[in-house]
Amino acid sequence: MPSFVQPCDEAVISAKKLFAPCPAAARPWILAATILGSSMAFIDGTVVNVALAALQADFNASVADVQWVVEGYSLLLTSLLLVGGSLGDRYGRRRIFLFGVALFSCASLFCAFAANIQQLIAARALQGAGAALLVPGSLAIIGAAFEGEARGRAIGTWAGFTAITTAVGPVMGGWLIEHVSWRAIFLINIPLALAVWLIASKHVAESRDPDEKGRLDWFGAVLVTFGLGLLVYGLIRASQTGFHQPSVVLSLIAAALLLAGFLFFESQISNAMLPLALFRSRNFTAANLLTLLLYSALGGSLFFLPLNLIQVQGFSATAAGAALLPFVLIMFLLSRWAGGLVRRYGARLPLVFGPMIAAAAFALFALPGTRATYWSGFFLAIALLGLGMTISIAPLTTTVMNSVPPHRMGVASGINNTVARAAGLLAIAVFGIVMLDVFGRTLDSRLSMVNVPAEVKQAIKNQRIKLAGIQVPETISPAVREEIRDAINQSFVSGFRTIMLISAALAFLSGIVSLILIEGRGVDHQKP
Repeated sequence: MPSFVQPCDEAVISAKKLFAPCPAAARPWILAATILGSSMAFIDGTVVNVALAALQADFNASVADVQWVVEGYSLLLTSLLLVGGSLGDRYGRRRIFLFGVALFSCASLFCAFAANIQQLIAARALQGAGAALLVPGSLAIIGAAFEGEARGRAIGTWAGFTAITTAVGPVMGGWLIEHVSWRAIFLINIPLALAVWLIASKHVAESRDPDEKGRLDWFGAVLVTFGLGLLVYGLIRASQTGFHQPSVVLSLIAAALLLAGFLFFESQISNAMLPLALFRSRNFTAANLLTLLLYSALGGSLFFLPLNLIQVQGFSATAAGAALLPFVLIMFLLSRWAGGLVRRYGARLPLVFGPMIAAAAFALFALPGTRATYWSGFFLAIALLGLGMTISIAPLTTTVMNSVPPHRMGVASGINNTVARAAGLLAIAVFGIVMLDVFGRTLDSRLSMVNVPAEVKQAIKNQRIKLAGIQVPETISPAVREEIRDAINQSFVSGFRTIMLISAALAFLSGIVSLILIEGRGVDHQKP
C-alpha cells in the first residue's frame, strides 16, 4: 500500500514530552536526515510492487512467493511499529533511528544480492524491522528538535517531501528495473543510508522521554508478530492448496489462538502496546473499523495493479511505476482543501463521501479489458481514487485524535497507523485466494476451447499459481501460442475485476460505517 496515504502521524510526537529544541542552523539538516531516512522506508514499501513481474521471471516464482516479498516487509513493519517508537523514547531517539538506518541498509544489501526468492523474503522482513525503527524515530526527532508553530511547519515539510519521494520512487524504480536490474532498487538505498547516517550523527541531538518507564511490551509484540505471520501464511498457503490441508488448518488455528492471547494479554497489563480501553470510544472504534475496510481495499487491490499493467496490458516497468502519479498529485495539491472540509463540515460528512468516491474508483478499475490504454482504461480510476482518499485522510486523522484525551493521542495515532498497515497485509493474502480461484476456473474454461494437446494444457494449468506470469511452451505454433496467451490474460482480468469489485464493496461499506457509527461531527473529545 502506498505509505503516503497512511493516516497522519503528527500526534505521535505531539503528545510526547520532548526536550532541547535544536539551534536554528541545525534544523534544515535534521529535516534532511529524517526525510531521507523515512523516504527509504516508504519507497521500498511501494517500489517493490513494480518489480514483482521481474521477480517472477528471474526466480521462476509463484504469486505466493512474490506475495511474501511484500508481506514479509509489511509483517515486521506492522508488528513492530509501536515498539519502535517506544524504544526511541526510552533509549534515545537518534540512537534507535540510526540503528534502524543501519539495519535497513544491511537488509537492502541482502535483498540486492539474494540468490533465490527465499533469501529475498528474509531480507525484506529485516527491512521491515528497520523501517519500524526509522519511521516513528524520524517523527520523534522532529518533535524533539522543533517546537510551537515551527514543529507544525516541519511536520508539513516532512509529509510533503516524503510523499513526493514515495511517488517518484516507483517511477525511478521502474526505470532501474527496465534498464539495469531489479537489484538496483535496493542498492540505491546504500548511498542514501550513508548520507542519513553522516547528517544525523553530526546535526541531530540525542533526546529521550524521562517518563518512559516500565517494561516494554515485548511479549505482546511477539504474540502479534507470530499471530499475524501464521495467519498470512495460512491464507497464502490456502490459495494454493485449499483450506483442507493440515498445514493450513493448523496455521489458522494457531494464529487465532495467538491473536486471541495477544488481546487477552493486552487487556491485563498497564504498559500495553494496544490499550484496549481506547476502543470504549465509539468514534475511535468506528474510525479504526473504517480504516480496516478502506485500507484493505486500497492495499489489496494495488498489489495486483502493477501485475495487470506489466504482464497483461504490456506497460513497461517505468510506465507502471508512473501510473499512480495522478493519485499522488491530487493528494498533494488538494490536501489543504480537504483539511478545510473538516473545519467547515466536521469529520463525519467527508468520511461518508470520501470512501464512496473511492468505491466508485475501484468499480472503474473493473472496466478495462486486456488491451486497454492508460488514458482510456486506468487514468480516471486512479485520479478518482486519489480524490476519494484525499477527502478521507484528514477527517479520519481528526476523528482518531479527537476521540481520545490529549495525553493518549500519540498511542491512538500509532494504533490507527498499525490498523492501516495490517489491513493491507491481510488483504493481499485474502485477495490472493480470490484471484487464484477466479483465475484458475476461468483459465480451465478458456483452455477447453483451445485446440492443443492435453499435455500442453496440463503444463499451462500446472503453472496457474504464476497467474499472468505463466510461460507458454515454445513448441506450439505462434498462432496457438497467441491464443493461449490471450486466454491467460483474459483469466487474469477476470480475477482482477473480481478483486476490484470486492474493493469497491469494502470502500462503500467503510462509508456506511461512518454514516452509522460516527457520532455528531466526529470532532468532540471522548473519554475512553
